[in-house]
Amino acid sequence: MDRISDGTVVSTRIRLARNLEGYPFPSHLKSEKQAKEIIRLVSSGLSRLDEFKLYYMDSISGEQAVSLMENHLIRPKLIKNKFLSAALINREENVSIMINEEDHLREQCIVKGLDLRLAYDTMSEIDNRIAGSMKFAYDEQFGFLTACPTNLGTGLRASVMQFLPALTVNGVMPKIIRSISRLGLTVRGVYGEGSDAEGYKYQISNEVTLGVTEEEILNQVEEVVKKVCELETAERHTLMHGAKALDIEDECMRSYGVLTNCAKISTREFIKLCAKVKLGACLGYIDIPDVSRIDDLVVKLSPSNITAAAAQQLTATERDVYRAQCCRKAFENMKN
Repeated sequence: MDRISDGTVVSTRIRLARNLEGYPFPSHLKSEKQAKEIIRLVSSGLSRLDEFKLYYMDSISGEQAVSLMENHLIRPKLIKNKFLSAALINREENVSIMINEEDHLREQCIVKGLDLRLAYDTMSEIDNRIAGSMKFAYDEQFGFLTACPTNLGTGLRASVMQFLPALTVNGVMPKIIRSISRLGLTVRGVYGEGSDAEGYKYQISNEVTLGVTEEEILNQVEEVVKKVCELETAERHTLMHGAKALDIEDECMRSYGVLTNCAKISTREFIKLCAKVKLGACLGYIDIPDVSRIDDLVVKLSPSNITAAAAQQLTATERDVYRAQCCRKAFENMKN
């Protein structure tokens, strides 16, 4: 791959929506006892497959719950339903089973880069194991039955997180989003529906789950993602050789200067500047061989993860100081 194309695909996520036969959807569960029964059933079904850790949302701290969300292991709605919900997370922290969110089960696998098949195969194996010990709500005409009609059929959501700074800066993203929408796909922010595209990151995923096969969904998402990668690469070349090339280089270098010399830095500014530095590395202005390390750093230095690392409650200012200290060291190590 051309160096200028590096970092365009951040990660791939496969999510399956499932419900258990004989139980109301989570929004209509009759009692906390019924919710806990579903949690026990699912946990038991996975007991021999992998080393999963069970997190009851009402038994962990709010800080820990937000940390799981910042690591993309759970969604905000699971936290809102904390008295009924739980999450099973594997040892590698790339697979999570959200229980009693919008559906009884939201099973997801996240892998780095573009690898829809690996993520799907991993998730499918786990899904089959769960199905072997309990019966999913399924209809011959409508497929897997889900709380939201948009998930009927396969219940499969294939998402790819992409870093698209050049398309954003050059004002092309609105056109891209409209084109993708016409193909039956959707573009969301970092944390899914309703969230912002922080740090030039967008999730591209399928919207149609009924009347199509899993393979058709995977093929379409992959095809569109690869096309968007080509468009982003072309726009990066435009940035490098256009009238604003010097301004872009200056902005990237100044961002790197702040991140490697600041005494404190807020989350919002940190995310914004890291995106500029990653762009600068992709364009060859900054010597960082593996730009994926910048993505990892953004997650690592989110507020709740900082608190967890410090093992104590910190004020906002203390977090900003801690973030700056870690940031300086991290970027120095990235050169090696």
